[in-house]
Amino acid sequence: MSSSSSSQNSSASLSTPAALWRLKPFVRPALGRMIGGAASALAAAIIALMIPIVLEQIIAGPVMSGQVSAIVWGAVAVLALSLGEAVMVWLRRWFILKPSTEIEYRMRSDLYSRLQALPVAFHDRWQSGQLLSRMMQDIGLIRRWLAFGLILLVVNILTIMIGSVLLFRWHWLLGVIFLITGIPLWIRGYLFEKRYGVLTRRSQDQAGDLATSVEESVHGIRVLKAFGRGKHALGRFSNQAETLRQTELSKARAVGSLWFFLDLMPQIAFGLSLISGIWLISQGAISVAELFAFFAMATVLRWPIESIGFLFSFALDARTATDRVFEIFSETNTITDPENPVHINQPRGELAFENAHFRYQDAGASERDLLDGIDLVLRPGETMALVGLTGSGKTTLTTLPTRLYDVTGGRVTLDGVDVRDLPVAELRTHIAMAFEDATLFSASVRENVLLGRAELDIHSDEGERVLREALQIAQAEFVDALPEGVETVIGEEGLSLSGGQRQRLALARAVAANPKVLVLDDPLSALDVDTEALVERALRRVLADTTALIVAHRPSTVALADRVALLERGRITAVGTHSELLKTSAHYRHVISSLEAEEAARTGAIPIIREDAATDAATDDSATEDDTNNAKKEVQA
Repeated sequence: MSSSSSSQNSSASLSTPAALWRLKPFVRPALGRMIGGAASALAAAIIALMIPIVLEQIIAGPVMSGQVSAIVWGAVAVLALSLGEAVMVWLRRWFILKPSTEIEYRMRSDLYSRLQALPVAFHDRWQSGQLLSRMMQDIGLIRRWLAFGLILLVVNILTIMIGSVLLFRWHWLLGVIFLITGIPLWIRGYLFEKRYGVLTRRSQDQAGDLATSVEESVHGIRVLKAFGRGKHALGRFSNQAETLRQTELSKARAVGSLWFFLDLMPQIAFGLSLISGIWLISQGAISVAELFAFFAMATVLRWPIESIGFLFSFALDARTATDRVFEIFSETNTITDPENPVHINQPRGELAFENAHFRYQDAGASERDLLDGIDLVLRPGETMALVGLTGSGKTTLTTLPTRLYDVTGGRVTLDGVDVRDLPVAELRTHIAMAFEDATLFSASVRENVLLGRAELDIHSDEGERVLREALQIAQAEFVDALPEGVETVIGEEGLSLSGGQRQRLALARAVAANPKVLVLDDPLSALDVDTEALVERALRRVLADTTALIVAHRPSTVALADRVALLERGRITAVGTHSELLKTSAHYRHVISSLEAEEAARTGAIPIIREDAATDAATDDSATEDDTNNAKKEVQA
């Protein structure tokens, strides 16, 4: 995935232990109990290794001599050891269960906090399904590995080492045979890591892409149904699912190949040891009891040896999941609080753009800035409309005051203070936004509208007053007709509401935040004419002492403004009242005519054509050739 390729490269350069070591800060608070779990697991393994030694004594003594009572006591000893092993296994689970879930909780909380802190530019690059799969699937896998895979991998390796040393207790030849047959397993394991690591990364990325497809299909279900493209979406999803299936099959084949060796080599070791053991008995080098104990010990070691393949692949899965999670943690947050913040206790609301430039990170070096030297001052309490043709940079400009994006040149100031010198949280209490594409959350109407008033008890009398006032201004009293009124949970992204209802609630949310500066990106586009008129009338009262920057896509929105700023190809080319700009700017007349034509098409009304538009455009010194041609076309229409 292009958004994380550099992070992938840096993660790939780490060894698996080094990559997993990055989990240390999350594991440290639970380290004591995890060590207790590992100690319990190791104790269980040591007890299991003691059983063959006890069996050797039983066979060499009571069994060979026929002492029945001694055999019973031997059986009791083996039973006691088995019960001790079971208790240690239970203790391992008791030690590790709670801390592993706490680690998972901390990782999810920190990752969610990181996602909230990262700038909008990060979310522009990343698919939501990829983020979701890291948050849920990858962190869950890490938790299971820490609770089960890591401890058993360490304990089983130690068990194999201890058991291999004990095998030499009976005869060096048997021990050497067992060790030599294990060498191919380690070689195979090394080769397995190279292949499986690539496959597991590919699988987890493909799972993230699949989650993105599901999310997009669910959110866009209305569009898919309206255009009859359900089968197309299903085909695309099926292709992605099949690609993931093939990758999972490749993983399974890789694991199966390792398991083949893990099953084969112990069998070869058992066969060679049996032949050698019989020969050693015939030579009088060992006894039957010793050979029996050797095979009992080898049987105890068989599970740890066979489990190495599964635990090794589990560790590689966890390593890949860790890489994917830390790709987000390692992202640079460019929207941060300054080292020496400035505070504005009583903001006046003067918003200014001073030679502001902006370009997106992926813009080519030869491309001009999207915003190319913006100079604009909004006086305290002033309402300014921002107009321009599609692609002129209006929406981008509205993202700069609240630092959704930072300028790449120049600055934006609030009361003369660079917004980058203010704490981000404080800045966003002074400036609020309402977007054209209204997004609501799966929460009650009350919680959605009062989202920007963190200091307010939303269920208090004051909270009720603010809520009602905001709903009245936004003409959103329709909420009282919902099943539970303002306590109604409106559903994911508010899709149970109409576009106009969502937009009115988003506007109410911006108003309820009680900012000193209000930035509105065409907040009335989905409203009918009558509702829009009511909202505009209420907004005039609200905006009387609030500085407002309103992106206008409709002529009626321009009427709200004290002044109008004309944005043309990333630059402010004219500022004045609506009447002044009509007289002096041909491009402004062209833009207004375009807005009127769009409005007429939307409402079915007859557009008002300015017959002098072409003449003005042709004679005005500031008019461009495009403006003249466009104006003539409008007259001919």
